[in-house]
Order: sequence, then C-alpha cells, then structure tokens
Amino acid sequence: MTIALSHGGPTIYSSSTPSNQLLVGTIEGVVILERDGLGSPWRTAHRGLVHKHIHALMVEPGSGTIFAGATRGSVHASIDGGYTWELRDQGLTQDDIYSLSWSRHDGGVRIFAGTEPAHLYSSDDLGFTWKEMEAMRSVDMSGWCFPAPPHIAHTKHINFHPNDPKTMFVSIEQGGLLKSADFGESFDVMRGMDDDVHRTLINPEDPDRIYVTGGDGIYFTPNGGDSWEHWTTRQDPIGGYPDVMVMHPRQPEVMFVGASRQDPGGWRATHYAGSKISRSADGGHTWSTVTAGVPDDMQTAFEAMCLEDWGDGFSLFNATAAGEVWCSDDGGDSWYCAASGLAPISKGDHYKYLIPA
Repeated sequence: MTIALSHGGPTIYSSSTPSNQLLVGTIEGVVILERDGLGSPWRTAHRGLVHKHIHALMVEPGSGTIFAGATRGSVHASIDGGYTWELRDQGLTQDDIYSLSWSRHDGGVRIFAGTEPAHLYSSDDLGFTWKEMEAMRSVDMSGWCFPAPPHIAHTKHINFHPNDPKTMFVSIEQGGLLKSADFGESFDVMRGMDDDVHRTLINPEDPDRIYVTGGDGIYFTPNGGDSWEHWTTRQDPIGGYPDVMVMHPRQPEVMFVGASRQDPGGWRATHYAGSKISRSADGGHTWSTVTAGVPDDMQTAFEAMCLEDWGDGFSLFNATAAGEVWCSDDGGDSWYCAASGLAPISKGDHYKYLIPA
C-alpha cells in the first residue's frame, strides 16, 4: 500500500501489513521513499513535480489515483504510484492549493480541494473537472484574514463525519471552523473556539467527540460542537502552537500531536520553533512528551504527520521544515530518522522562518 505524508492531505491510513512506500510532499515536489520491509532502511526511489511546492497529497483508495496540490501550481494526478503526473484543473479558478480530501458520494467518490484565498472545490470525476462549492463563502467572512503577508485566509483542512459522509468540517486559517451537513450545499460557523483553526480530529467510535488544533491550543467538544472546552493554551507543556495531530482509528484514546513552543510569528525573530511530539493514552486528557529517538524541543517545526494502522501494530510518520522524516514502527514507543536532506516539508514559507541566522 502507498501512503502519503503532507501538510494538507489525509492523515489516517489502514492496511493489512506495514507499507513499504511513502510519498512525501516537499517544497521541491513529491519524494517517493521505499524500503524492503519492516526494520529495513528507507531510500529515495524517485522525485516528481520537482518544481512544485506540494502542500497536499492524497491517495484515492478506489482508483489508486494519487493527487498532489501545489502552491500556485494547481492539482496534479498520478495513476502509476507517483512516477508520472498530469495536470487536472479544469474548472479551478484558484491555483494555490492548500488541502485535499475525499468522501463517498452516491456510490462513487467526491474529491475536495481547498485553496488560498479560502475557497472550496469539488470533483466527481477524479479531478478531471471541478466546480466551486460557493456556499462556503456565503458565511460571514469579515474576520477572515491571515496574520502574515499577504494577509489572505486559506482553506487549511477538510474532514468528514465517519458515519455520515455528507457532514463535513472545513478549517479556515484564520477565520474559524465551518460545518456542512449537506455535502457543501450550505455551511454554518461553529462557535466557541479561537478563529485560528488548523484541523479537526473526530473520534470514529463517538463522532460527537471532536478535537480542534489551532493557534490557541487544543479545543474539544463532547457533544458535536454544542459547547467547547479549551484543553491546552499557548503556555501548555506540549507546545503553545499545536498543528498536526492523529488518532488511532481502532483505539481512539491513543493520540499524537506535534506542536511548537510559539507561533510562526515568533520564528521570524528567533529562527527557532522548539517543536516536540506528545502522546496521549486517554483521549487527550493528559499528554507526555515523546523522547525515545526523536529530539525534544527541535529547532525546526513538524509540518506533517500521518498514522498507518496495520492490524498488529501501527506506524507513525512526521516530517519537518528541515527536510527530515521521523518514523516509529512500534506505536510511538521508539523513533528513528527515516530520511534527511530532503527539501523542506512546509506549509507556505514556514521553512524560511526557521533557517538559522
């Protein structure tokens, strides 16, 4: 099975055995890493789309088509495992792709792409044609603004209710969390959290339990969004700026989060993120820092994370703005550097802020 690691793509995979191919979205295209089996070293097998900054990678499981969303480079698709690519952007009126996702629809699949400026597009024919989900921009957008130049909000993350594919959650950075119960025909703003929303995580066994990471920590709702609890803040030991977060699909109490000490605005001055990975075994109530093999308080930032559940165990992959991929094949108990020296894995210009002075 092929899995993909990127800032704005899906993060949870399930397979019968550990995968031996990993696609990584970097600022210089898609890198294919391969290994001979569990415990053997990873090697670089191929590089594609080398002139594109890849924000999002997604594997559509039905067809096996791999999609790549690029910064000012639109959407590309591969049907041979990422070795060759073709442009698929008919109908897209924005070409700065930040997020990709998919959901089942009328016996088929619908693919979604989020952009900067913050728009949402969908395709029912594997990306050959797209249409804008115009209802997303019918909500109050007066507060949509990103702190860094050019101060334009983007559609950072797209997620779906595990039992109802028509219910979707769209994270606007910055602008808030939107919910649609009719596959994007209408949207409502979910209130009760900071408007710097990064991504949602939904408990598959109890979908009313939803987690949100953002610029002001982690928020949680036990009741589908009727009320929210502020679980971590900017001063929390896990890191004040949590972004990437995953949950084990069969053991949802097991969670991992990657966070830095402060937000990227501070990185510009210090060139230091102070990032760490933390683990929870109780559904996010308590966290402990992961230190077995991966450095604590890293200078760089974790910009992508994914989890692969392979039955008898699970693997985790974390990528940094310094071009590293950190891996654990024993459920997060121990870690090793699977790849280094890659081009940065980065949302926007984050990597530039972290180049040491």
